[in-house]
Amino acid sequence: MAEDEGEGRRGAGVNILDKIEGLEAKFHEVSLLITDPSVIADQARYVRLNRDYHDLERVLECAHRYKKAVTELQDAKDLFYNETDAEMKEMAKAEIDELEPQIPKLEEELKLQLLPQDPEDGKNVVMEIRGGTGGDEAAIFAGDLFRMYTKYFELKGFKYTVSSFTEGAAGGYKEIIFNVTGQNVYGTLKYESGVHRVQRVPVTETQGRVHTSAATVAVLPEADEFEVHINEGEIKWETFRSGGAGGQNVNKVESGVRLRYNWKNPNTGEVQEILIECTETRDQPKNKERALSRLRTQIYDKEHQKYIDDIAARRKTMVSTGDRSAKIRTYNYPQGRITDHRIGYTVYNLAAFMDGDIQGVIDALQVAENAERLKESEL
Repeated sequence: MAEDEGEGRRGAGVNILDKIEGLEAKFHEVSLLITDPSVIADQARYVRLNRDYHDLERVLECAHRYKKAVTELQDAKDLFYNETDAEMKEMAKAEIDELEPQIPKLEEELKLQLLPQDPEDGKNVVMEIRGGTGGDEAAIFAGDLFRMYTKYFELKGFKYTVSSFTEGAAGGYKEIIFNVTGQNVYGTLKYESGVHRVQRVPVTETQGRVHTSAATVAVLPEADEFEVHINEGEIKWETFRSGGAGGQNVNKVESGVRLRYNWKNPNTGEVQEILIECTETRDQPKNKERALSRLRTQIYDKEHQKYIDDIAARRKTMVSTGDRSAKIRTYNYPQGRITDHRIGYTVYNLAAFMDGDIQGVIDALQVAENAERLKESEL
């Protein structure tokens, strides 16, 4: 029971408890608002308030556990210093020994809960993997990355559906685009955006020399309808026959859809054409719906780029949200090594990693980012 340590912790505790003052009142206010019919009718506001409700509920539950432990510790100390009965003092001492190690852990947990949650984290995502430098080997590596992610999705319980793909001449994909759904998908996968570099002897190499190739990964939070304004009358639609396996339906039915849309950058006024193809299903209306969803996501991503860049400027670990051309990770096959360059994370379990065992690096990136966010917030 180091008194100085205890005083320091109590000081930190007061600072944290100051920060949650008023949250109970806000929680009560939000609880009432989300039952108001006029709020429910405003979908955008209702979704935002519902998110606030769950965030506040989580923070207050953690704050309650922290305050309860602090109060019980203080009561046990009062009993220990003021009680004359030896047996009661011993009981109080046992309670102090049990509670004291819990306080700093609960305090750290509460600090993390008090950090503003990224509203994007709970969203589903659109992922795009493209072969970069390295020709056929880059396409093969893009296919390896896609397999790695699908194995990871199985472990996490995420679901995915492929929207479109272009196969490489020697295997893999020149490009593959797919949707991922589940719990906290963007918050988990956002660290994967950037350039992934591979060093290995390609299957196309006859001399046994190690080559360096690359593939790019983009992870985009899926936009809800109310978050992006699209003038659907200005969309130009085309239909075409899907390629690949599928028998007569593929040959005779124009189920594939292509849309073109001129998007105007609200900051610069520049007009840019967005082209999206979708051959995901044999049902043309469903393909149209999914192409529209991808259009919303692309526009949302472009319009929120300034917000994303601001975050990246403050946090070096979050390269993934800023410059998507940045090299983030190297997969070295001769050494069986994976290195994440943002945080200097290196492991030698490449075979398991490529089979979807990537949670370790994601956890390390989340810890590094949380440390920077805590420093930023001065908690």
